[in-house]
Amino acid sequence: MRIDAHQHFWLMSNRQGQWPPPDLAKIHRDFTPSDLEPILKACGIGGTVLVQSLPTMADTDFMLELADRHAFILGVVGWVDLKAADAASHVARLASHPKLKSLRPMLQDIPDVGWIDDPHLDPAIASMKEADLRFDALVMPQHLRALTAFAERHPDLSIVIDHGAKPRIAAGEIAPWRDAMAGLAAFPNVHCKLSGFLTEAGGRRDADAIRPYADTLLELFGPERLMWGSDWPVLRLAGSYEDWLAMCHAFVPQSHHDAVFGRNAIRFYKLDGSEEAA
Repeated sequence: MRIDAHQHFWLMSNRQGQWPPPDLAKIHRDFTPSDLEPILKACGIGGTVLVQSLPTMADTDFMLELADRHAFILGVVGWVDLKAADAASHVARLASHPKLKSLRPMLQDIPDVGWIDDPHLDPAIASMKEADLRFDALVMPQHLRALTAFAERHPDLSIVIDHGAKPRIAAGEIAPWRDAMAGLAAFPNVHCKLSGFLTEAGGRRDADAIRPYADTLLELFGPERLMWGSDWPVLRLAGSYEDWLAMCHAFVPQSHHDAVFGRNAIRFYKLDGSEEAA
């Protein structure tokens, strides 16, 4: 079973004043399951993980409603204000839905790069652990020091780094990012997504420019802690679903395809119904 471990849906009516802006014409419109499902079928993808794109619980409820209606959405990554006084109760409410698998604070948009390294998060994280939820880390290289401290504080929380922490591929910068990612990969509870690289590449979107970053993730996390995601429809800013999938097929040795393109996401998110959705 092939899984897309990272994709989005949204309605522009719910995003007034929010990203994406009108000048990003390729993605400044509604994206719903009917847009993606034909692409999934053409590419042999049997199920997806639907990921939040607004810091609101209304967005999470919207995604869970979609998951109720579309069998190919096997899991949802939602949002809660994890530092709110009532965060634990909101975590418990959302976790009562069987397709809620993980939560994701939008760390890349928070001015304080050390936001995640804060014991005030502990009650909400304890509620996540009790509900057997995962933690999606939407981070950039400048957040990796704080994320490392967070991972060390919570060794029993399963964490996945979205988009490989968005390395600065366009600038050709790799060494500082690699060093920080190596520290995180040393924690067995930390996993990573091979996703989002095309949109970080700027004018360097060829396979030769991106391969060193993909190779780094495979080397650091191994074939058992790396999972593929499309980041569709954001991907449309830089390329097609089919081309990104083909590029990653070439990056990952054939012997590891079952793991990276399916099994790891199923295991990490504990996706139910994967056989039925195939």
